[in-house]
Amino acid sequence: MKNKLNLLVCLTTAFSFQAFAQNESPSLEPVISATLEGAPIAYIYVSSTPASGANNEVEAFAASTTGKLTPVPGSPFQENVTSMAVNGKYLFAANSNGFDIDSYLMEPDGALRYVTSFNAANSEDCNFLGPLFLDHTGSTLYDMEFRGSGCANNTYESFTLNKANGHLEQLGNSGPNRWLHLPASFIGNNQYAYSAVCSENLYWGIYGFKRESNGIFTQADISATPPRAPKGYFYCPSQAAADPSNHVAIAMQPVNQQTFSSDKPPQLATFTAAANGNLSTTSTAENMPETSVGSVTDLNMAPSGKLLAVAGTGGLQVFHFNGASPITAYTGLLTRDEIDQFFWDNQNDLYAISRTAGKLFVFTITPSGYHQAPGSPYSIDHPQNIIVQPK
Repeated sequence: MKNKLNLLVCLTTAFSFQAFAQNESPSLEPVISATLEGAPIAYIYVSSTPASGANNEVEAFAASTTGKLTPVPGSPFQENVTSMAVNGKYLFAANSNGFDIDSYLMEPDGALRYVTSFNAANSEDCNFLGPLFLDHTGSTLYDMEFRGSGCANNTYESFTLNKANGHLEQLGNSGPNRWLHLPASFIGNNQYAYSAVCSENLYWGIYGFKRESNGIFTQADISATPPRAPKGYFYCPSQAAADPSNHVAIAMQPVNQQTFSSDKPPQLATFTAAANGNLSTTSTAENMPETSVGSVTDLNMAPSGKLLAVAGTGGLQVFHFNGASPITAYTGLLTRDEIDQFFWDNQNDLYAISRTAGKLFVFTITPSGYHQAPGSPYSIDHPQNIIVQPK
């Protein structure tokens, strides 16, 4: 479903900020020789552009039980890649050439070893690679491919992977969709995944995709209606994050119908997925919490499904997620720096990058408490993308 809107206007509301006191970002150099506190709980990979402006590289870190980071042997790895996805054994990365998906074996110590490349977007065509993501089993890889359908529309390309050697085989695409530009988020049944798009305030859509038995994505004909907006406004949905059950959180940006400006803060709605993929909601303008992050850039659910984190141009914030019941406020802003992308591990830690600030943040967050991890934030030259491999 799509509503025609007008041009995008930046948020103008002044938000009140509750933030952690910011310490000077430490360089990663002091922790290179540090002893990891016990076995690592996760490996964190950040693609970045060196200060020299040369090809991208991948900085890899082991996270301790306290959230402190230590570079893994051999890091940074001279791999010219951007978006990444992991399945417990392999790291898959979109090569900066825009066409190849590179496969790497993740060694027991977190180091990366190149395995193979697959030409996913023909270099003679007009399409190029976007964000990568996997299904829950880690057996099917998806690429949000720009202009991947007829050189005019975006699409999700599907790839089955050989877990023995990391090789990919292309299955096909989900069909044309001009507005897709983000990964889709799978609900617990691993059959349906969802994406929400507010494209330049011109069109919006909530899209559902069905994973067929062979792994290929097909766009599903679902119903999904946003909550009724306050008088004089409409909601432009963007960013979707599913919990381990059958619920999907979606960011809702109120847009003024007269000025077409985003002069109210984004709110958070919760939807319930039916067996046929349709989404329904009991969220209302009155019971949806407002965020303080400015324009939303990322939305991600904790593995437990009990916490929902939202990132934006004005920082990072976490909410209590309550399934079909209204989402409720929890933290204030954890940082004032713009946060572009983040992921959770399985031990209540959240890892986030800020491209504008050149920082990597680590927070430990449970439903009953939260704090910034020792050493966080870390300075990184021009971080581009992040992925987390829990142990």
